[in-house]
Amino acid sequence: MQSPNSHLAEAITKIVLTLIFLGGIVWFVTVGATLGGGGIENFRIEWLDWALLSFATFRLGRLIAYDRVAEPLRAPFTRTVRDLTGAGNTVVPKGKGVQRALGQLISCPICAGTWVAAGLVVLMYYFPGPTHAFLVMTAAIGGAELIHNATEAFCWTGTVNRARAGRIFNDRGEEDQND
Repeated sequence: MQSPNSHLAEAITKIVLTLIFLGGIVWFVTVGATLGGGGIENFRIEWLDWALLSFATFRLGRLIAYDRVAEPLRAPFTRTVRDLTGAGNTVVPKGKGVQRALGQLISCPICAGTWVAAGLVVLMYYFPGPTHAFLVMTAAIGGAELIHNATEAFCWTGTVNRARAGRIFNDRGEEDQND
């Protein structure tokens, strides 16, 4: 069990890291707005860009948090353990202080996705063409992952229901034989 001081230190570390990340994003946007381009007041995200950004953020957040290809990047901050359900593995933070705070950030697809989205919006401002191409690719992968997950859920549901129906029909067959 952690002491109250270690909980406080961990909370302060998270706050400081969040402020550093936010400060960096604000700095990039501010510098970009003052150095040129159309200025931040002319920056618009259309509905299609928002949709691409949503799917890309979904995919990239999951890539950072779960995908095996990113495991070497997560290794200093996280470890992979058996999931409590027994259905696979899960990524959990390790260590204390900054190490643990970063581990919590990158082991959560929503948390990582928040910063991915912020970074992508900044990239859309500075480098709209290349960023749009990247968004299209990662959004397509994100959409495909959602379709795959839905298909897998339907297949598992169908398998469970088929087994359940088989038991019901077998039970009825035994009742008919007993009559």
